[in-house]
Amino acid sequence: MANSVPEDMKYLRLLSKQYPTVASACTEIINLQAILNLPKGTEHFLSDIHGEDESFHHVLRNGSGVIKSKIQDLFGKTMSEKERKGLATLIYYPEQKLELIAKAGDNSWDWYKITLYRLVEICRYTSSKYTRSKVRKALPKDFAYIIEELLHEKAELLDKEKYYNEIISTIIRIGRANEFIIALSKLIQRMVIDHLHIIGDIFDRGPGADRVMDTLITYHSVDIQWGNHDILWMGAAAGEEACIATVLRNSLRYVNLSTIEDSYGINLLPLATFAMKYYQEDTCECFRPVTEKEKPIAENELPLLSQMHKAISIIQLKLEGQLIKRREDFGLRERLVLEKIDYVMGEICLEGKIYPLKDTLFPTIDPKSPYELSSQETELIDKLRTSFLGSEKLQKHISFLYSNGSMYLKNNSNLLYHGCIPLNEDGSFKKIRILDSGEEYEGKSYLDRLELLAREAYFNHSDWEAKRYAMDVMWYLWCGPDSPLFGKEKMATFEAYFIEDQTTHIEKKNYYYDVKNDEEFCNRIFEEFGMDPKTSHIINGHVPVRLKKGESPIKANGKLLVIDGGMSRAYQAHTGIAGYTLIFNSYGLLLVSHEPFESTQKAIEEESDILSTRIVLEKEAVRMRVGDTDIGRELRTQIKDLEELLASYRKGLIKEKV
Repeated sequence: MANSVPEDMKYLRLLSKQYPTVASACTEIINLQAILNLPKGTEHFLSDIHGEDESFHHVLRNGSGVIKSKIQDLFGKTMSEKERKGLATLIYYPEQKLELIAKAGDNSWDWYKITLYRLVEICRYTSSKYTRSKVRKALPKDFAYIIEELLHEKAELLDKEKYYNEIISTIIRIGRANEFIIALSKLIQRMVIDHLHIIGDIFDRGPGADRVMDTLITYHSVDIQWGNHDILWMGAAAGEEACIATVLRNSLRYVNLSTIEDSYGINLLPLATFAMKYYQEDTCECFRPVTEKEKPIAENELPLLSQMHKAISIIQLKLEGQLIKRREDFGLRERLVLEKIDYVMGEICLEGKIYPLKDTLFPTIDPKSPYELSSQETELIDKLRTSFLGSEKLQKHISFLYSNGSMYLKNNSNLLYHGCIPLNEDGSFKKIRILDSGEEYEGKSYLDRLELLAREAYFNHSDWEAKRYAMDVMWYLWCGPDSPLFGKEKMATFEAYFIEDQTTHIEKKNYYYDVKNDEEFCNRIFEEFGMDPKTSHIINGHVPVRLKKGESPIKANGKLLVIDGGMSRAYQAHTGIAGYTLIFNSYGLLLVSHEPFESTQKAIEEESDILSTRIVLEKEAVRMRVGDTDIGRELRTQIKDLEELLASYRKGLIKEKV
């Protein structure tokens, strides 16, 4: 054993392959030490996008109002408001705006020259807190050298002024000004958001979840905390039949079929054929899709959509019943609703009370075996499952959710999770027994266990029983009473469709929502997750903040922030706004509330922007540096390792590779 090499020396020898000389190690130490003293990058937090791709993309393009404020800082005294609006719109939508400017004949030499100077100035301003190396990596390949020269040369110096002007003039003269404006605009968009956090619920309700996912996949820096709507789609992509049926029911309810059919290539013809056969004589009045006034459905399309909606809803209820019976540990026997129906009288008994049903036509249900799929339903769900498993784009999107997502995240003294931590009535963490392990979990350990099961549902291809259980857990995470992503006693899907009495539609929230305004309770959560109660925050989404009724997104004296402000149009009548962005920059925390976004077309043609209101939550006495962040702690570890490598070189323990 005398010849054995200490583990730390093994590591240092591996590190020496990357830094083979004293000079290279010293250079990296100097570089990392300098980065520690830069201002921290700006983080943006968004939640509950729900497929509202136009609003989401506009918020990214305008940096939640940050770009407009940068223009004000630089040109507030030298440009009119109209000019500033025009410049902002150009940065948000450069391709479309340049086309309109060209059609109007406003793209003169002078316009290009002035605009390019202004864009370079904004670009220099927004990138000033980053290293040249970081900015260089973000530069578009075709213009990297030119932009770097313009950003770091000082045109006011006499010996550089002519050089600077000549670059701008040449770009215009050779016909590359449009491409250069587009490149600068996208770089500005990139620089104002250093990192993006999505606190769940990308999918459902709105029409463009797939387009949101396309953007996130190519985004420079992003993480996602799964919401129950995301987990539903993840379960469907893994092949869980109850999740598949629910995804389709939601899509039909909100008429998001383009996402299903056009984007993900899911063939709905078998469902349409089935629905026409069994529900042809049924008006399916209770299953008319929910539509927006601006986007009505043609009357001739409504009957088939309603029939498909009802057909998949009944299949969903059957599949859920099978799952509930299969998983006694889920404790959901009271949700076995189909066996509680009196099919002769057309009524149901729930919690000892009889309710008449609004719809009593059940051509595919056998009252003696209400959860048994007919052979035609079995064939249909098999075809749909094959389509979900075989959708290349869907699988790509879900794979990204797994690789960049989690149940929760601890980052820079912020604890991010979508919904809640399940509690008992007395406010203590609820212990939940998970059958596959036979153990009880609570608080952090419960979320950790659920994340492992969520990953097993998708990635386990060797143990079917384990995978089957994990897939069923995905459905439970969508709607189970102890799901931290759902956080309600029940999901009243059946009641909403079939029972008039509104009291049956109430979905009682977990006790978490009764105590989330208690500072002491938040401190217990921080301790559970190993965080400092004095400096930490909890950031949630999931439950829309009813600002219209006086509710505040700021809870527990600022320790808990709920940032679901209703980006989804379906919630805006209740919230009174159209979403929040939480911004965490080097100066502190800002909460930005957004007014409703009308359309991309109007934003381009009329230069209308989202009206945003800022609230300063916390202001740092001393500007935060990279060294104060989680990345800073990692960099200090790297510096320590490099200094040990340097010492080993100087002692001759490791030889330089000159």
